Amino acid sequence: MDKLQIGSTELESRLLIGTGKYSSNEILPQVIESSGTQVVTVALRRVDITSSEENILNFIDKKITLLPNTSGARTAEEAVRIARLAQAAGCGNWIKIEVISDNKYLLPDNYETIKATEILAKEGFVVLPYMNPDLMDAKRMADAGAAAVMPLGAPIGSNRGIKTKEMVRILIDEMNLPIIVDAGLGAPSHAAEAMEMGADAVLVNTAIASSGDPVAMGEAFKLATEAGRKAYLSRLGPQRTVAEASSPLTGFLR
Repeated sequence: MDKLQIGSTELESRLLIGTGKYSSNEILPQVIESSGTQVVTVALRRVDITSSEENILNFIDKKITLLPNTSGARTAEEAVRIARLAQAAGCGNWIKIEVISDNKYLLPDNYETIKATEILAKEGFVVLPYMNPDLMDAKRMADAGAAAVMPLGAPIGSNRGIKTKEMVRILIDEMNLPIIVDAGLGAPSHAAEAMEMGADAVLVNTAIASSGDPVAMGEAFKLATEAGRKAYLSRLGPQRTVAEASSPLTGFLR
């Protein structure tokens, strides 16, 4: 399988996973292994360096790239502050920008996200902004120094699939940065669909964490992501509005 390049980092897995909503931290190492992921996102409030039991970093292998997120930020200023705290806590220089002031649908604020992206990229962070899939805003994020963009498929935690499909498709067609479909993917088939469309990667949390068997579901998403990518590289056959026989219909039994 071809590799995914984000910044200067080359990844074999195109499945990123979240670490929230699990019944306990103890299951995380098993899910990380079964999913084959190389990048996990963590909320800074779950990083407690004073407690070996509560500090989520103690359950994540050192070879995994951490992608702390700015969950809880309502403005660019708050996102920047959280990013700097995450770096100071030993989470590295990757950061997923989440700026959300809408409490019902948890939709990202692209304007504030662009501002935070510019500040943090200049400080040397590898910035991955979570965004509403808008082409002009995606280009502004690229100009601001984003290493990838993360358009939502559906509201966070909804498990509804890629409801923004046509807008995400435009980003895939027009952007030169990696496109990582984030939020709303509720089944492995959703991940496969995103990858078949040409997305570079997917990020999944709730669908795995809230499943009956997170370890098995992590593997299911791994396989779906790989299958979708392989299908994209193989180039899907054309769709038609009318039937086309796969075998000759004439000259038989005559």
